[in-house]
Amino acid sequence: MTGINLAGKVAIITGASQGLGAATARALASAGASVVVNYFPDPEGSNQARAVALAAGLGQDSVAHGADVRDAAAVDAMFRMAGDRFGGVDIVVNNAAVLRDRTIRNMTDDDWNAVIDTNLTGVFHVCRAAASCLRDGGRIVSLASIAATVGFFGQANYAAAKAGVGAMTRVLSRELARRNITVNAVAPGVVLTEMGKSIPEKIRQGMLAQIPLGRFGEPDDIANAILFLCSPLASYISGQTLHVNGGWTS
Repeated sequence: MTGINLAGKVAIITGASQGLGAATARALASAGASVVVNYFPDPEGSNQARAVALAAGLGQDSVAHGADVRDAAAVDAMFRMAGDRFGGVDIVVNNAAVLRDRTIRNMTDDDWNAVIDTNLTGVFHVCRAAASCLRDGGRIVSLASIAATVGFFGQANYAAAKAGVGAMTRVLSRELARRNITVNAVAPGVVLTEMGKSIPEKIRQGMLAQIPLGRFGEPDDIANAILFLCSPLASYISGQTLHVNGGWTS
């Protein structure tokens, strides 16, 4: 997106080793920001490998950092690292998320907790740390979802978590306004990331029929919306959820 200059800004993006997080890291870095590419420290190290490669491609002012957003202490340590390395943090993008789709009759406590702990409690951990660490005039953007309004079959846990993200966004926009920190959410429709591609083909085709623009989203479609909300162009936008879904409405 031309005309946006984030030189001198420092961004933390959670779950940034692939998909929407990686696209957002590239978008913010291309506008001049230094980026902390957060990744979940999986035992196989695949997330770390992707994050390190991505950070290297973004330039010497970006770094990969492993932290599980479910772990408040690990999140706090990530913010301390960013402050020590870069002198402060200006932008936070809450992207880390998981899926555990089941009908509510078949959904286990583990299925429920896995999604709520990452997709909602993880956002709380990051936002709480950001509230203390962000420089004045900063930006928080969290990923919500069309699932919170449409209510897709088998996604009681995911829809509840993403609806909670929207509510938390509205509250934090009021709490942080005195420091000129804006807090917004972006609610994608179906995007062709690995998560999106995991939807069965028959169901995807039914979804596609409901999108007026006639296509699924690409990661860059969402990353560009996030870039806008992180920029000076969006300085008077706060407490909002921006739906980016090709015209699909509930």
